[in-house]
Amino acid sequence: MSKKTNKFSADNFGKETTPEVQENTFYFGKENFKWMLIGLAFILVGFLLMIGPDANTVDGKFDPNSWNDGIFSIRRIRIAPLFVVIGFVIEGYAILKRK
Repeated sequence: MSKKTNKFSADNFGKETTPEVQENTFYFGKENFKWMLIGLAFILVGFLLMIGPDANTVDGKFDPNSWNDGIFSIRRIRIAPLFVVIGFVIEGYAILKRK
């Protein structure tokens, strides 16, 4: 009679057949978490760069008769969203990166 080569037979149901599978089943390593923190920092910096007065605020007070062109600054329209998108790309890389 020959040896069984099938590890997934009904005879082995409920029995532990491969102990090496349980050694380390956690997917993320230290480098994944490092990249996740870097991505989170980019996202936070991007949102912080978006902070500022709204269109009708002058010296911290609402004035409906004035217009603040600061809402269309390069920092708030281009740079801050770029940081947020870069942060999300880094997060995706950190999640998909293998150990």
